[in-house]
Order: sequence, then C-alpha cells, then structure tokens
Amino acid sequence: MDRNGIFAGSDPFALAQSWLSEAEPLEPNDPNAIALATVDPDGLPNVRMVLLKEIELSGRGGGAFVFYTNYDSQKGQEITTSGKAAFVLHWKSLRRQIRVRGLTEREDGPQADAYYASRSLKSRLGAWASQQSQPLSSREALMAEAARVAITKGANPARPPNWGGIRILPLEIEFWADGAFRLHDRFRWSRRGLDEAWLTQRLNP
Repeated sequence: MDRNGIFAGSDPFALAQSWLSEAEPLEPNDPNAIALATVDPDGLPNVRMVLLKEIELSGRGGGAFVFYTNYDSQKGQEITTSGKAAFVLHWKSLRRQIRVRGLTEREDGPQADAYYASRSLKSRLGAWASQQSQPLSSREALMAEAARVAITKGANPARPPNWGGIRILPLEIEFWADGAFRLHDRFRWSRRGLDEAWLTQRLNP
C-alpha cells in the first residue's frame, strides 16, 4: 500500500485532524463546514451545511466527529430515526476532501453543556428562541420571541433540553486529494463494526 505523504498514518482521526489544521489558516471562511447528509423515513435524502466542532481522537470506536444542533430540527429527527449520517469536508485551498459515513449518538451531557456555555449570549438565547425547521410567520415574530427569551432566561441561560451534540462514529472515512489530469488519489478506511480493525484500500479516482 503506497499510502505515504499526506495520506500517511495509522489513525484516520488523527489524519483528519491534521488535514483540518492545515486548512484552518488557508480557508477564508469556516474550514470546519461540513455538508451533512441524512435521510427521512421514506429514504429521501437531505443535505445541509453545519459546522464540525470537534474531532475526537479517542473514545468508543477510537474517535468521532461532533457537531451541535436542535434535536427537534429536521436533521435531528432524521438522525434520531435512522441512527446514521454522512458528511463531506471539502477544502478548495488544499484541493482535498474527507468523506465520512457512520452511526450516530447524542452528546447531551457535560460536554454539550460546556460547548453551549462557550457560545455568545445571543447564540445561546437563539437556541431557545428558534423552533428550527418549523414554519415561521415572519422574521419579526422570530425577533420578538428572541426578545422574550432574553427577558425570561436572563444572562446565563441553561442549555435547552432539545439542543446538544451529535457524535458521528464512522464506519467509513475516505481521504481524497486532487491529482493531475483528474487522476486523483483516494484512500478509503472501512470497518464492519466500531470494535473492528480498519481496512485501508486505494480507490480508483
């Protein structure tokens, strides 16, 4: 296996963190933006951009990818129903991308509390005010609800019970780098279960 250079390493989570760290000073906006894919109960897919907040380098399955959301949102409900999700990280500056498919679990304990507390006050109040993905009569109605929440919740609101983290525990991670004449380099790490060893394969571009 000629996996060397930018693809070298024995830990896909550490490799993903390394690529993200390289992108952070180069990408003009949100190097941690991921296109997150879920499916509804009929199998119809949905994709939207969210921000990846952490790449865990240890834990169940050896590591995970974590983002935060309203659990009552469309993506939250679809993840709850299916227990699965996928995403892609793409950096034009590096001409690289990472694709991930896996199982999901909630992070709604002290880790979620700490991240929520680190957000700006307006963002924390917004998590209370927004009924994410639900119909909204007007922006004025949303702003009025945000003002009401600011009065009732105060300057140090607790994390809403329907808001927290989603941890993606991957079964597949693919690293892709642009190559000359569209002869790209692709390496897929895959495993059948979270407790099994990774199999690494080079893929055709």
